[in-house]
Amino acid sequence: MDELRDLTAALVSVPSHEDETAVGDRIESWLREETDADVTRDDAGNVVARVNPGVGESLALVGHHDVVPPADRQTTDDGDYVVETRDGRLYGRGSADMKGAVAASMLAFRDATAEVDSEVVFASFVGEEIGGEGVRAALDDGFELDYAVVAEGSTNYTGPDRTDVVVAHRGRRASTLVASGTACHASEPERGENAVYRATDAVDVVRDLSVPDAEVLGHPVSGSIAVTEIDGGSAWNVIPDRCEVTIDERTVPGGFADLARTAELEGVEWVVEQDLPPMACDDADFAERVLDAARSVHEARSDAEPEQTTKPHATDAGWLAQAGTTCVVYGPSEPGEAHTKNESVSLDVLARCYETYRGLVEDW
Repeated sequence: MDELRDLTAALVSVPSHEDETAVGDRIESWLREETDADVTRDDAGNVVARVNPGVGESLALVGHHDVVPPADRQTTDDGDYVVETRDGRLYGRGSADMKGAVAASMLAFRDATAEVDSEVVFASFVGEEIGGEGVRAALDDGFELDYAVVAEGSTNYTGPDRTDVVVAHRGRRASTLVASGTACHASEPERGENAVYRATDAVDVVRDLSVPDAEVLGHPVSGSIAVTEIDGGSAWNVIPDRCEVTIDERTVPGGFADLARTAELEGVEWVVEQDLPPMACDDADFAERVLDAARSVHEARSDAEPEQTTKPHATDAGWLAQAGTTCVVYGPSEPGEAHTKNESVSLDVLARCYETYRGLVEDW
């Protein structure tokens, strides 16, 4: 517990919302000092450690070491990150999302790989918070995994005092509808084409769209779509010639809303700004194997029993699954902790995750 707490605090203390280099240095140096693994650092800044490379089917513990910008209370006047431990929790930007999980994965990787005969990988990526830039760069460079446990949050999803196994999560597609028209004086609106009217026609199409559903290993996943911003016009007496509508769409494995229908309207262009893929575990035996490891740890620590479930948020597991890696998500962050001004992680749950990761690797 002490080593896990101290390593988490050390990682959380290093600012990494604008530049992940320093915390990547710390992760890399720790792995080189504490393990006999083959440790690499690619041009993007991702840190990867492997034992028994190329032997058998690979299992990876995966995280990321970038964070979202901190709140004022989470930094000192000098710009350092504030780290506090109280009431069994460690507080600080990135404690839940997800340096605590990275620390637990690092220790489990070190402690479990001495006797394993197949390939085991630890990977911590950069740029997860800005669309998975790190994992995408690694995949473009040929990074491959057979199986992965992505250590994003899955704690207390189906009930209190448990860390569940996520077998699917939604993706996110961010789109902009650009409506174009012809400006004119508002006293003679018939002389122009009102871009706001065209945009609202497109919004009506969005409101009528159906969203897809999916089922992964018996668990339902539902999509959603919503207009979140609209911006058009330049003055009260000018017919607008441009209006933009922002759409947040949560996608499911194998399904999207038919947003292309909006582009059938005259003067409306549909532009996809970001498309984070969903994740679906494609191997029921692997998902059950992770659940068995989690249940073994829970039996010794609490009366709660973890379950398989789904997650509403996109993670790097989506990119890995899209590239052919069989993934689940299992990690300490709880709903409502990530990206908050009071972000924290339970030290007991970190220990639970460490023991689950270690047990899974030792039995690989």
